[in-house]
Amino acid sequence: MKFGIDRLLAEPDLRKPLAGKRVALVAHPASVTADLTHSLDALAACEGLDLSAAFGPQHGLKGDKQDNMVETVNEIDPQYGIPIFSLYGEVRRPTSAMMDTADVFLFDLQDLGCRIYTFVTTLLYMLEAAAEQGKAVWVLDRPNPAGRPVEGTLLLPGQESFVGAGPMPMRHGLTLGEMGHWFIDHFNLDVDYRVIEMHYWLPEAGPKNGQGGFGWPEDRIWINPSPNAANLNMARAYAGTVMLEGTTLSEGRGTTRPLEVLFGAPDIDAKAVLAEMKRYAPDWLAGCAIRECWFEPTFHKHAGKLCNALMIHAEGDFYDHGAFRPWRLQALAFKAIRTLWPDYDLWRDFPYEYEFDRLAIDVINGGPALRQWVDDAASEPEDLDLLAAGDEAAWREDIADLLLY
Repeated sequence: MKFGIDRLLAEPDLRKPLAGKRVALVAHPASVTADLTHSLDALAACEGLDLSAAFGPQHGLKGDKQDNMVETVNEIDPQYGIPIFSLYGEVRRPTSAMMDTADVFLFDLQDLGCRIYTFVTTLLYMLEAAAEQGKAVWVLDRPNPAGRPVEGTLLLPGQESFVGAGPMPMRHGLTLGEMGHWFIDHFNLDVDYRVIEMHYWLPEAGPKNGQGGFGWPEDRIWINPSPNAANLNMARAYAGTVMLEGTTLSEGRGTTRPLEVLFGAPDIDAKAVLAEMKRYAPDWLAGCAIRECWFEPTFHKHAGKLCNALMIHAEGDFYDHGAFRPWRLQALAFKAIRTLWPDYDLWRDFPYEYEFDRLAIDVINGGPALRQWVDDAASEPEDLDLLAAGDEAAWREDIADLLLY
């Protein structure tokens, strides 16, 4: 198969509209061609293409910034002499001066298929700026490694943030190229927009050789699109495990397998939590294996302390693509902890992605419903399931005509 960048480089007819235009690239470390050439280098070497600027999203063009609200500065590329602008530094929306550096903006970011992954919001901000400035945006499409499944409640009006671009569920099931079409339709944007589609992406195809599949093609290796997105297992689990960022529980930062655990903490009995999860909503554990483990973070939450944890294995023969529901699985872990230790200090109150007045868990979920369900001693699994199921059905209907593959 071919990603959007590979088609753009291989098919001269696709590049014809770029003749005489200044071109900017939005990229990160996973923005590579099939032979692992970075898109910036490949485009710079492309005859007849005027590469005038580059942009880096959260974590930077180099992908070197570790955590939330760790900013990147603007710089000049030492090899090509073009400006590299940070969209996660002094600004998160591209300024007029930034937009003045190019006529066409090539958006080539590998996404994880999750609303909170900020590259989605960066695409919206780029589309809005392009609409205002009369510029063009092309998405060089890449796979959604989590595939087509949809899960989670819709973000509520007034709950928008840098991790909540609009009323979509946590696991949205779209590629960034498709998401651009949804943004244009939903926000009524008048913008010159084009998707360089992938060839032969089969989002529902299972693995033939035991690796990849169900969204991620087996013939492409995994490169971290952000520092803590280390593998396909993480990408599949992320729509649930990202919620740990809004808690006092460790998500595994400071270890080699971040965001692949349901929690880690020095004062929680993981076996007891798993037993309570199986008692309360056993169906929500489907589609993966859950394994008790231990780790000692070298930095971040509980640094230097031995943590008991539950690790998710949404991979190999343990993985059932249709049955795995990471958002519900993570909610279930929270519920089990709250049931076993009702007074546990679970929700972390700190500035999260430039939101200072709301609890981080509510910012992450686009509203308070999940937190309220966890904290309500009388709530049942059906309460959250019914709320999410209605939103999931509405989203599937909303995006049905936008699917390109």
